[in-house]
Amino acid sequence: MPLRAKITNPEVGQLGQRASIATFSDPPLPKELPSDEPDDVLFNSLYGVRTIELNRPKKLNSLNGSMARKIVPRLREWEKSQMANVIIMSGAGTKAFCAGGDVAELAQQNNTPEGQRASSDYFALEYQLDHLIAIYSKPYIAIMDGITMGGGVGLSVHAPFRIATERTVFAMPETTIGFFPDVGGSFFLPRLDGEIGTHLALTSERLHGVQAFYAGIATHYIDSSVLTSLTTRLSELQFRDYATLPSRLKLVNDTLSEFTSSLPSPTDFSPEAKHGNLNGNLRAAIDRCYAYNTIEEILSALEAESQSTSPTAMPEWAAATLSTIKTRSPTSLKVTLQQLRRGRTWEIRETFIREHKMASRFMSHPDFVEGVTARLMKPRREPKWNPARLEDVTDEDVTSFFRVSREDESRIQLFEPSPYGVDPSFKEAQYHDYPHAQMALPREEVIRTCVTQAPRTRRMIVDEMLRRWERKLGVSEKVEEVLDRKTETGEDGIVRWVN
Repeated sequence: MPLRAKITNPEVGQLGQRASIATFSDPPLPKELPSDEPDDVLFNSLYGVRTIELNRPKKLNSLNGSMARKIVPRLREWEKSQMANVIIMSGAGTKAFCAGGDVAELAQQNNTPEGQRASSDYFALEYQLDHLIAIYSKPYIAIMDGITMGGGVGLSVHAPFRIATERTVFAMPETTIGFFPDVGGSFFLPRLDGEIGTHLALTSERLHGVQAFYAGIATHYIDSSVLTSLTTRLSELQFRDYATLPSRLKLVNDTLSEFTSSLPSPTDFSPEAKHGNLNGNLRAAIDRCYAYNTIEEILSALEAESQSTSPTAMPEWAAATLSTIKTRSPTSLKVTLQQLRRGRTWEIRETFIREHKMASRFMSHPDFVEGVTARLMKPRREPKWNPARLEDVTDEDVTSFFRVSREDESRIQLFEPSPYGVDPSFKEAQYHDYPHAQMALPREEVIRTCVTQAPRTRRMIVDEMLRRWERKLGVSEKVEEVLDRKTETGEDGIVRWVN
């Protein structure tokens, strides 16, 4: 009998209406096509380690269907193998892990309904791979060394281990090309601290190096010079046959920590961070300006911030951000904001079903082809969005991206957690939050709970968080930054959270 599961919280019809989505079973594995490139993905093994190397360095390892058709069956095969202990995905060369999907190819074929259907089928395959990583039953490590954008984000952010290096450049640039932050962006962006996810989604801002670690996107920050030694060390790990997935993840986590010797401070400005890192006054301004549910309100808040004379305001940042957002597709902006607000309650499988509907809808919308043509193809120019104004994008226009019919569901087939996995309890996982969230730095909400659940001094709070995170490097710095920004200390030395 095939494994089956039911999607919860589907939204169809008008906003707020709900109905059930049909059950489904495991799909067949994708098969390579005669036209697929033979060496665009390289697989290797070193004792218990299995490696996947994205091998299109001239195209910054951009993901395409040929690569996904190779990776999905291999990942599924390794789940059955007692010899495969740890999976590592990386990109060839030093410039990029994966710079995204090959959207130029999609845009070129979207001038016919058949081409739009082919593009939709590609997204179904890509999201099938991303979802498989999100529910994978063995330790999976994504080495985000270099450019990690778009499709590369889907191959990394849902993994229990995401390694940033000094060369990491992270971004979700989809609104730039008339699209939306897909590959599970509906799930991971709303679960970042505060309104960081909203800011990254609407502006396509880039995070460099250790910024990705402190923002919660990466779980570890390791210098690129020791990555080869890290792979060798991981290959030496031995797991008991009956070891559960959590115990295996802990052993891998402890091993990664051996290679994290030092970290830049979160208050040190990265050279590329024109307005500073995502902390202090900038972080407060982000939370303040994006704390709304319409694009119009966010733009008004940025306008007010740009004119503020408060000593804690960020007027230059606000003015620059306002200018950036105004260049984006109005449709993309409104759909993206709704996606992030709705995605807070979606579970992981539901996320990819809904995003596939959204992606398919964008394939027939003029802004995707226009955005890719204008931004990525030569000669480059400013795109002409349709509609060109926010006020011309109606609520019904936005809602149409979120309606999921039975036919829509049938066009994407997602896997169940493997029955051959190392942890039988993981079979039924349809989670609303990452089960491996503790591998990254503590979220701001966890720090808030530590402050409010019992009277504690600043030192007691830092020590408690270090204890819970087993003295993980970066915990102290993040906790101190959050306490500086969100708390006050009374005369009795007790820290109190300030909203």
